[in-house]
Amino acid sequence: MYRIGELAQKLSVSTDTLRYYEKHKLLTATSRADNGYRFYNEEALKVMQFIIRAKAVGFSLNEINELLSIKVDKASHSCADVKSFTQQKLEQVNNKIAELARFQSSLALLVDACCGGEEEATHCSILSALENVDAITQ
Repeated sequence: MYRIGELAQKLSVSTDTLRYYEKHKLLTATSRADNGYRFYNEEALKVMQFIIRAKAVGFSLNEINELLSIKVDKASHSCADVKSFTQQKLEQVNNKIAELARFQSSLALLVDACCGGEEEATHCSILSALENVDAITQ
């Protein structure tokens, strides 16, 4: 059994992080002492390791919750279910990367169009372009 501080240290996270996951019902203390200390068993350690890994690859709290529910009831789900779930997340990430690439290109065009001089911004090409929506989307 681990006290919350021991579990946090073992996982290299803060006790606040463990409380956060407990608040969102992803982690449950195995027991509590009379003084209110939380205690966690090896299964709680494994759950937190799973959560940390899932978070590290980009899954959201809700997605991690869904993955944990699949993990708990593996017999009711197929590998295809899990793969499909992960494929959807990959597609979301790819879409976000494409969106960020568009942002990058637009910002680069704005930066390149500006002289960046010390004069007043009265005729600033960046401000002008932002006022003219068509200039950015070309």
